[in-house]
Amino acid sequence: MYKYDQYDQAMVDARVEEFRDQTRRRIAGHMNDDQFKPLRLKNGLYLQLHAYMLRVAIPYGTFNAVQMRKLAHIARTYDRGYGHFTTRQNIQYNWIKLEQAPDILAELATVEMHAIQTSGESIRNVSADQYAGAAADEIIDPRPWAETIRQMTNFMPEFSYLPRKFKIAVIASKVDRAALRWHDFALRIVRNEAGEIGFEVYAGGGMGRTPFIAHKIRDFLPTTQIFSYLQAVLRVWNRNARRDNIHKQRMKILVHELGQEEFSRQVEEAFTHFLSLGQDFPQAEYDRIAAYFTPPPFEQGLSEDLDLSDPAFAAWVRLQTVAHQAPGYAIANISLKPVGGIPGDISADQMDRVADLAERFSFGEIRATHAQNLVLPHVRKIDLPALWQELRAVGLADANLDLVTDIIACPGLDYCSLANARSIPVAQKIAERFADLERQEDIGELKIKISGCINACGHHHAGNIGILGVDKKGTENYQLLLGGSGDEETSQAKITGPGFDEDGVVNALERAVDHYRAVRQPGERFIDTYRRVGMDGFKEAIYV
Repeated sequence: MYKYDQYDQAMVDARVEEFRDQTRRRIAGHMNDDQFKPLRLKNGLYLQLHAYMLRVAIPYGTFNAVQMRKLAHIARTYDRGYGHFTTRQNIQYNWIKLEQAPDILAELATVEMHAIQTSGESIRNVSADQYAGAAADEIIDPRPWAETIRQMTNFMPEFSYLPRKFKIAVIASKVDRAALRWHDFALRIVRNEAGEIGFEVYAGGGMGRTPFIAHKIRDFLPTTQIFSYLQAVLRVWNRNARRDNIHKQRMKILVHELGQEEFSRQVEEAFTHFLSLGQDFPQAEYDRIAAYFTPPPFEQGLSEDLDLSDPAFAAWVRLQTVAHQAPGYAIANISLKPVGGIPGDISADQMDRVADLAERFSFGEIRATHAQNLVLPHVRKIDLPALWQELRAVGLADANLDLVTDIIACPGLDYCSLANARSIPVAQKIAERFADLERQEDIGELKIKISGCINACGHHHAGNIGILGVDKKGTENYQLLLGGSGDEETSQAKITGPGFDEDGVVNALERAVDHYRAVRQPGERFIDTYRRVGMDGFKEAIYV
C-alpha cells in the first residue's frame, strides 16, 4: 500500500494545525457556525442530530493493521467504543466532541490517515474494487491509478472548489464490484486490440434526488493522458454547472441536460487543449507510485485442499471466500452484518482483533468494501480454519455475503440530521426475518439497500430490493423499490407503489421474495427473475 513521503506527511500535519486553530477560534466565538461549516466539512466533520460526526478517509479501501488499531483507539477514546464503515470505503464516528476533533486528526496523522475531502464540495475518497491486487480476474492492480488520481486531485485549486461533491471509482475487471456507473467519473482498466492498457471512461452517474446511470464517454483512453482528460471533464463541469441551484449542481445533471454526445464533444475539445500544453502525466510518476503496491511475498506450492466436514465452516468458506490470483490463497470476507446488528458497525475490540488477524494471516492488509464489510485479501487456504475460529470468537464469522441479510443501510434518522426515517431498525427486522441460513442460501444472491432519505447514502437506487424512508405527514413511511443493480449490468430500481410503515415494508419485502421463489427458473438470481418477468407480477404479490 502507499506510504507517505515527507511531502505527504508535511501537508497532513499542516492541515491538522490549521484546523486546530480554526476550531479554537470557533469555540472562542471568533467565527459563527456558518463561517466554520465549510472549514470543518473540508476536514470531514459533520454536525449531526446528537453530536459531531467525523468521517475518516480510507483511500480505495486499503489500510493496514497499524491503522486499524489506531481507529480502535479513537473509537475508545473519543467515541462510544465503535466505528461505522460506510458505502464509500470510509469509516465514521458518530459521537465526536468539537474540541477533541483536532486531537483525533493529529492521532490519525501519526499513522498516515486523515479526513481531508471526505465531505464538502470536493473530490471525495477515490474508491476501487475491494479485491484489487488479489482478484483472480483483474487485468492489473487498479490501486496505483486510484492513488495517482488521489494525489493529482488533492489540494489542486480547480478540483477543490467544485459546484458539488464529485465521486470517482477505478476498477480493472469485467466484473464490477465497485458500482462503477453510479459515480460522477469512473474508469475501467482495459486492454485494446494492440494489447495496450488504457481506460474505458464513464461520466455522469450518481444517486440522490435525481439518480442517473453514467454514460460511457470513451472506449479507450491511454493511461498517460488521464490527467489531461480528468482536467477536461472537470473544466466542462465547472464552466457549465448550475451553481445557482443546489439540486442541479451535480455533474450528472449537466451530462443529462447537455446529452452524452454534446458533453463528450465539449470534453474532447477541452482535452485537446490540455494535451497541447504538453504537460501530461509522466510514466515515471506512475512507476514511483506503483512500486508501493508490489504484491506481498506469496508462498509457492501451497495446498489447495480444505477439510470441509464441519458444515458451519464449509458454509463460511462457500459464502465468504473468493478466488485469489495466487495458488493456495483465498480472499476472505468479514461480515459486519450479524443478525440483529447495525450494518457496518464494528466495536473497538473487534477492530483490534481484525488487526491481529490481518498481521497473522494477511500480510497486515485489510480492505473496507462499499457494501460495509471488511476483507482480508491474502489468506493461505491452509489458514482458513484457524481464521474462521478466531472470527467466531469475536462475533465476526457470519456467512451471508451478498445474501438477504447482507444489507447496506445508512445511519438514517437515528443519527443523521438530513434523514426522514430510520434505516437501522428496518435492516435489523429484515435480517431477523430471514435469519435462517438455509433459507438465505435457497433465496440466493439478493442485494437489499436501505436509505433514510432521498440523498441515497444507503444506495437504494442500486438495490435488487431498495427501501427509501420518506416523511409522510410527520410519519415515517417506506417506499419499496425493485430491480436496481450496481454491477456490470447496472440498472435503476423502480418504486413498486404506495409506501408502508416499518413493519409493513418488511412484510412487503418478504412477499416479494416469496413471489421470486415461486416464479424463478433454475439458476436465476432475484434480479434475473425480475428482469425476465417485470414489475407487474411482483406488485400483485406485494399489494395483496
